Amino acid sequence: MGQQDVLEPTVEEVRLFMRRILSDLQALEILLERNLFERGVRRIGAEQELFLVDERFGPARVAIEVLETLGHPQFTTELALFNLEVNLHPVVLGGRCLSQLEEELSRLLSLARDAARAHRSDILLAGILPTLQVSDLGLDSMTPYPRYHVLNQAMTRLRGGAFHTLIKGMDELNTSHDNVMMESCNTSFQIHFQVAPDEFARLYNTAQVVTAPVLAAAVNSPVFLGKRLWHETRIALFQHAVDGRSPAHMARGLRPRVTFGEGWVRESVIEIFREDIARFRTVLSAPDTASSLDEVRRGEIPSLSALRLHNGTVYRWNRPCYGITDGVPHLRIENRALPAGPTVVDEVANAAFFFGLMSSFVEEFRDIQSVFAFDDARNNFLKAARLGLGAQLRWTAGETHAAPALIRERLLPMAREGLREAKIDPDDIDRYLGILEARVSGGRTGARWVFDSLQAMGTTSTRDRRLRTLVAAMQRRQEEGTPVHTWEPATLAEAGGWRAGYRTVGQFMTTDLFTVRTGDVIDLAASLMDWEHIRHVPVEDDDGRLVGLVSHRALLRLLARGVGDPARPVSVGDLMKTDVVSIAPETTALEAIACMKKHKVGCLPVVSAGRLVGIVTVSDFLDATAEIFEREMREEGTS
Repeated sequence: MGQQDVLEPTVEEVRLFMRRILSDLQALEILLERNLFERGVRRIGAEQELFLVDERFGPARVAIEVLETLGHPQFTTELALFNLEVNLHPVVLGGRCLSQLEEELSRLLSLARDAARAHRSDILLAGILPTLQVSDLGLDSMTPYPRYHVLNQAMTRLRGGAFHTLIKGMDELNTSHDNVMMESCNTSFQIHFQVAPDEFARLYNTAQVVTAPVLAAAVNSPVFLGKRLWHETRIALFQHAVDGRSPAHMARGLRPRVTFGEGWVRESVIEIFREDIARFRTVLSAPDTASSLDEVRRGEIPSLSALRLHNGTVYRWNRPCYGITDGVPHLRIENRALPAGPTVVDEVANAAFFFGLMSSFVEEFRDIQSVFAFDDARNNFLKAARLGLGAQLRWTAGETHAAPALIRERLLPMAREGLREAKIDPDDIDRYLGILEARVSGGRTGARWVFDSLQAMGTTSTRDRRLRTLVAAMQRRQEEGTPVHTWEPATLAEAGGWRAGYRTVGQFMTTDLFTVRTGDVIDLAASLMDWEHIRHVPVEDDDGRLVGLVSHRALLRLLARGVGDPARPVSVGDLMKTDVVSIAPETTALEAIACMKKHKVGCLPVVSAGRLVGIVTVSDFLDATAEIFEREMREEGTS
C-alpha cells in the first residue's frame, strides 16, 4: 500500500539509506542461499486503482472523505485526491480463484461506490479519465501525505526542470508540466503471481514475453487531455510523468525509471535489484530501523523495508516483489501494464489470460531465451500499447503475426491448457477466456469502444461535452457489468446533466485557433477572417503568449481611411489592439458574459499560465443558448 513515513534525504541520509539498501540486498541473498522462501504454492492477487468522478463526470477530489466514510483496511490513497486503490486478498491459483477475485472486487467496489455517493461523487474504472484537464493536475490535487510531496520534490530536483510529454497517435500531445501529477492520470489493474526463487528467472522472462499480447487485448486508455493517442496511452504517459532524467542524462542514454528492462534475467531476482540500485538514485528514505543482516543472523525474517522502498520508486512494467506471509518470505511478479476497466469481468478475463499463459509457457518453452529475442519482446510491448489489436507481433522463429490471429489461434489454447494444469474450475476457464476470445474476435477493446464512440458523436457538439458523454456512458455500462465487447457506442443523449457542459468557458471555447504574429501583413488577418468566417484573430508570440487582437471592426476602419502606402504594407502590429481583455478557462459562463458587457467586446481570448489556449465569442454563447432552449423544449415535450 506504500510506506508513508518517508522524507527526501540529505546527502548524509542518502549515504546512510544506501547502506541500508545494500544491507537488505545482502540479507536477501542469505535468505535465498538458505532456501527460506515459500515453495510449492502459487498465489495470485491484484490491486485495483480507480478514479473518483463528480456529478459533471470530471475528477472529484474527495479521496480522504471517501476513505473516512469507508473505514476499510483494503482501501488506501494514491497520488491524487481523485484516485483510490483497493488491495485484494491473495488466493491460491486453482479452483474458483478467478470467480473469487471477481466477487471480492465487485463487493469492494460496491462499498466504494456507496461511500463516494455520500460525497456527491462516484467511482470509475478507466486507464485514463477522459475528462481530465491540465487545471486538475496542480499540487492542490495531490494527496496531502508526506510520501507524495517528497516524491514530487525529489523527482523535480532530479529532473532539473519541467516534465515534458510528447505522444503521437491519431492526434499529437506536446506539453510540459511542473510536477509529477501527470502520474495520477494513470490507473491500472495490477496483478501478482507468486513464484519460487529457483523458477523466478524463467517465469519473469515469460512475463516479459506474454505481456504484449495480453496488453494488446486489454487496451483501454486512448484519450488524454482531449487528444486521441495510443490505444494504451498510459504506457507512454507514465514514462514521461516520472522521468527524473535531466537533459544531460538523456543525452548520455540514462534509462528512465519507468522501464520494460534491457535484457533477460539469467539466474536470480538479485540481478534486477542490483541493476536498479546501480542505475537509479535514491529519491526517498525512511526512518532508521533495525539491521536486516542482524535479523537474519538471529534467525528472523527481515522486512527489507529499505530495499522495498527503493524498489517502489523504479517502475518496471513487470516488477519483482518481496513479501512475507505468516512469517515466511516469498517472491512475486507484479504485472503493472494492464489498465483499469472497462469492467471488473473484463479485468479478470485479462488476468486469466495472463495467468494461463504464465502457467503454460514454462512447459512449452523450457528456455524462452532460446526462442525469443529480448528486443522482440520489448518492441512487441510498445506496439501493443500503440496499436492494441492492430499490432503486428514478432513471435517464435522470427514469424510476425497480427495480434488477433496470434491470440486466437495460438495463445488462447495455451492459456486454456495452462489454467487446466493449474486446476482452475472449468466453468471459470470458459467464462473468462470466452469473454477475452469474443473481445478479440470482434476487435472490441475498451480503446476501440472509445474511438468508435467519439466518431459516432461527430463534431456537432463541444469536445468537453463529448468527453463527459464518454465518461457517463462508461460509468453506466460498468454498473451494468456487461463486458466491453457487448457495449454499443456512446451517444450524446447519454450525457445526462447536460447543463453542466456550459458552466465554464473552458468547456465550450474554441481551441482550434487561427492566429497571426505582430510582423505579419494585415492582409493575412483579413484573409483568415474571410476564409474561416471569423470576426477576431488573436495575435501571439512565438511562445504562444497573447500579445494582441485584430478585429473585423479595426479592418473596416483601415479600409475607410485607405490602405496606405503600397510600398510599406500595414503589419498586424500596426493595427492590433494590445490592451486585450482575457479570461481563464475556469471562468464561469455568467462571469464571461458579464465581462463582455462591461468591456463592450464581442470576444474574449482564453489564457492559461500566460499562454493562449482558446477563444470564446458572442456567437459561442448564442449557439449554447440555442442548444439549451432546444433541449429544454424537448424535455418539456417528453415530460
